[in-house]
Amino acid sequence: MSASAIAFRLFAAIALLLLAGCQTVSGYYDSLYDSLFASAPAQKPAPLLRFIPSASVRTVWKAKVGEAGSYVFFPAVDSDSVYAASKENLVRYDLLNTAAWRVDPKQPLSGGVGADGNLVLVGTPKGEVLAFDRRGELLWRTNISSEVLSAPQAAEGIVVVRAGDGRIFGLDASNGKRKWVYQRATPALTVRSHAGVVVFRKAVFAGFPGGKLVALNLANGNVGWEATVAQPRGATELERVTDITSLPAVDDKQVCAAAFQGRVACFDSARGTLLWARDISSISGVAADARAVYVADDKSAVIALDKATGANIWKQDKLNGRRLSGPYVHRDWLIVGDYQGYVHVLNLDDGSFAARLETDGSPIFAPAVPLGENIVVQTRSGGLYAVAVR
Repeated sequence: MSASAIAFRLFAAIALLLLAGCQTVSGYYDSLYDSLFASAPAQKPAPLLRFIPSASVRTVWKAKVGEAGSYVFFPAVDSDSVYAASKENLVRYDLLNTAAWRVDPKQPLSGGVGADGNLVLVGTPKGEVLAFDRRGELLWRTNISSEVLSAPQAAEGIVVVRAGDGRIFGLDASNGKRKWVYQRATPALTVRSHAGVVVFRKAVFAGFPGGKLVALNLANGNVGWEATVAQPRGATELERVTDITSLPAVDDKQVCAAAFQGRVACFDSARGTLLWARDISSISGVAADARAVYVADDKSAVIALDKATGANIWKQDKLNGRRLSGPYVHRDWLIVGDYQGYVHVLNLDDGSFAARLETDGSPIFAPAVPLGENIVVQTRSGGLYAVAVR
């Protein structure tokens, strides 16, 4: 799809929302993805190619959690459990797919799941954060400034949760009381995103509208550094939408992030100094290992970039238009899901297809998460799949 065609579709979706008095591109995947890739897109999604598998992939177990609706839920894993949420419930499974409990919160859910071995965390459209223990008992509930669209995170006795208005809250993990809040000015027009925060070594990393990436002190919310992934460009507010709509990839040395209509950029984790940047637009986000940064761009091509320099290593463009999830590195492979519920396994060395698995036919938007030697993916229809790749 040409840039002009993408801009036209996005403009049409935004115009309808602005006429309704909304200042955000409402319904992250509903409005953004469905406007970019409508029922009759200018470029049809790429057909699935046949290939000779170099890896084996199979479903270890599967379960039904419930519909996600217009939200994106992330499964969470701790030492012996898998937690998953839908609009209507929160479920805990053991590693063999026995449902330990299922909680009906008596209100819709919109964000989750976060888990740290002690707390299980979800959020609601009314801006309420709910914390459960590992037995499914409600420990506390607290309100923040607006709807919770992402998975709350817990570390060092603090729950970090992002509100739909962009504010980030640090809550006391024992009772939910507010310890700190971070907020910043946002552009007039932003994308409504399910991207939350990454907590790593007592720091909180988050991307924002306008292409900004921020590192906060976990204990008090103070700003450690702020960096620019991409600068807004263009004459209109639509053309200047340059939002980070996915989670950054963080390790001891680098933090990398991608902006829609912007760039992929990597920074020094401690100081926030720019290491390199490439003009690649992404909705879905990035993953990284010791060698490379992997990005699914907004046309659903998967690109591997040298982690030290940003130079191209390989590009897999045979999934174009298939609306890929964020990528996930699993052993020797890169895992992405697509809008038809397929799990694609790519070789890390060259991006070639290694294996493919069909799920329930509904989109996979959230990246896979690790489950011991396996992975877990969740579909929009509420299918939860433990998958083995060998």
